[in-house]
Amino acid sequence: MAASSPIRVACIGAGYFSQFHYGSWARIDDAILVGSCSRDIEKARETGLPAYDNLEKMLNETSPDVLDIILPPVVHAESIRTALDCGVKTLVCQKPFCQSLEEAREMAMLADSAGARVVVHENFRFQPWYREMKRVLDRGEIGNVQQLTFRLRPGDGQGRDAYLARQPYFREMKRFLVHETAIHWVDTFRYLLGDPVSVYADLRQVNPAIAGEDAGYILSEHHGGVRSLFDGNRTLDHSADNHRCTMGEGLLEGSEGTLSLRGDGSLWLRRFGSRQESCLLEPNACPGFGGDCVHHLQSHVISGLLGEQTIENEARSYLKVIEIETAIYASSQTGQKLKLE
Repeated sequence: MAASSPIRVACIGAGYFSQFHYGSWARIDDAILVGSCSRDIEKARETGLPAYDNLEKMLNETSPDVLDIILPPVVHAESIRTALDCGVKTLVCQKPFCQSLEEAREMAMLADSAGARVVVHENFRFQPWYREMKRVLDRGEIGNVQQLTFRLRPGDGQGRDAYLARQPYFREMKRFLVHETAIHWVDTFRYLLGDPVSVYADLRQVNPAIAGEDAGYILSEHHGGVRSLFDGNRTLDHSADNHRCTMGEGLLEGSEGTLSLRGDGSLWLRRFGSRQESCLLEPNACPGFGGDCVHHLQSHVISGLLGEQTIENEARSYLKVIEIETAIYASSQTGQKLKLE
């Protein structure tokens, strides 16, 4: 696409999280928003864009280059099919992508057959602290990496009214902690360390008011004997003014040093044998969600469409994340460590 012609973007979905999508697209010079679709058309009208309650009608009338699907997994496949039938060639689809591995594979194949691309809106790898971690790793600054740990503690899952105020559909998800939340770190860990070769998981439900699991451990082995540990509990919190900035705390440890991620988004390096820490990344000052990661991802997509870089997390490659997720649930159900092909 030529930079002289703004990339036309239409969106379906106008729920809580969509505010970050619409706000980001509006800030990208090479993109222009052309329509909003929601089954509740009043919510679509609140965006200030041409409003629709029928996706096919919006696509036919606005002729977008990109459709941004900002909806729960239950309607991903339907939206993708409609968009492909209407000739849309680039789709951005919220995670978790589709309802199952089989459905995700089918959607990836349909897009390939239509000569289209689906980019999964997996934005945590675009958070500035993880991009900085990757740069540090690529420079070899902490020596031989041995382990990566993240403690998820958003503190939003206690009580009978958990999640009602912001994303009430969370309560009905029978696969919750991993499918909705830990999937972010499955992708981020493979971004930092490469694909795991095995997983072991121990998942449990703490809050009886919801349908799915909300706590657990996921231990993954990566090439070279490197381990990653996701320790998640949505009913507990961590030390931060904004618990949704990083949603927890992390450590990336190597033979020559340790990187520490704090709840304010700051990243610190301590050399092996030293008690002194140096700040590599100042506390997050961006008002957007998670270090403005939605905007970083969407800017990355537009840059890719303009031929300036290769787009990350296209559906075909993202299938690996869903395969890992499937193995995590199987491991927890069987109590066994499972090898990954």
